[in-house]
Amino acid sequence: MSTAATLPPLALYIHVPWCVRKCPYCDFNSHAANAELPEAAYIDALLADFASELPAAQGRSISSVFIGGGTPSLLSAAAYQRLFSALREQIAFSADCEITLEANPGTFEQDKFAAYRALGINRLSLGIQSFAPEQLKALGRIHGRDEALNAASAARQAGFDNFNLDLMHGLPGQDLDAALADLAQAIDLKPTHLSWYQLTIEPNTEYWSKPPRLPEDETLWAIQEHGQALLAQHGFAQYEVSAYAQTGREARHNLNYWQFGDFIGIGAGAHGKLSHIDSAGHWQIERRWKTRTPKDYLNPEKAFCAGSESISSADLPFDFMMNALRLHAGVPSELYHARTGQQLSALKPALTDLRRRGLLVEDQARLCATPQGQMFLNDLLQQFLAD
Repeated sequence: MSTAATLPPLALYIHVPWCVRKCPYCDFNSHAANAELPEAAYIDALLADFASELPAAQGRSISSVFIGGGTPSLLSAAAYQRLFSALREQIAFSADCEITLEANPGTFEQDKFAAYRALGINRLSLGIQSFAPEQLKALGRIHGRDEALNAASAARQAGFDNFNLDLMHGLPGQDLDAALADLAQAIDLKPTHLSWYQLTIEPNTEYWSKPPRLPEDETLWAIQEHGQALLAQHGFAQYEVSAYAQTGREARHNLNYWQFGDFIGIGAGAHGKLSHIDSAGHWQIERRWKTRTPKDYLNPEKAFCAGSESISSADLPFDFMMNALRLHAGVPSELYHARTGQQLSALKPALTDLRRRGLLVEDQARLCATPQGQMFLNDLLQQFLAD
């Protein structure tokens, strides 16, 4: 069996760091675009960055692509056409490769949807966040309610039969009825996938320095409970902490993360995880991250890679479980050895204790948290931390 056949699947993450305006809750690596974007120079940099990563692919093909940001839909379809044409000359893409692009619902971006679809992008992720005008204003979104409503229709008309809506709950001043109205409106737009998650206040954001008044815990619990029931009623199965999908429409790119697959990260601030198996069968798993600011990333005097670290054998159990146990169905037990090179038997004392306490399912063939384990996931994961 070839090394490529034994290595995890390989995905590609592409980061576009610009947005029209920085939202007050956002802690992602995004920068307000104050002038015309250096589109051509950025595509050149992405291709050079990928070429530097290519040896680590070790003969594998790309199984999924996710273009995140920032607001990737600020770049033209022509830019993505040049990018993907050149990438395909360097590496094979699987025949059923899922290619997702994050997009803003704004009208000026909806006009690009058909062009994106024509060049092979086959999944959109639309950053709606809310349909309530007062919430959109508070969240700093550049689109209004009408544009949010039109975005899903525009995506479908452009040929996207697979698209995600990003929606927040627990927003400033939001009560149960308002949160459920937002969710019901999103469901009415018939997406195949919903990322429905609670607003959290993160460091280095405007909300951190000027925190808004958020709903009380009782309201947040009620929103979560009633919202999950509404999603299930309409055929959206929760398969991860904040991810809900129609049957067979789970985000394959994100599943690769949670199943401890590999991914190359290119673009300003992008992260990657890559496995290497040497001729003696020894495993090494490395995380890499790229230069964060667009200015430095585009500077030919600076290296694309800002740092890297190998995941130690002692830390691998925690790293693997932190991802795999986010999935409500867990993963096959055999995946642990297949993705880490380690024997699961070494974790038997911890697994036995967690099953005894009702935090892991009894099925020995699966690594899966029980509903109680999902509620106390951080406590569960503590069992896998290195001493």
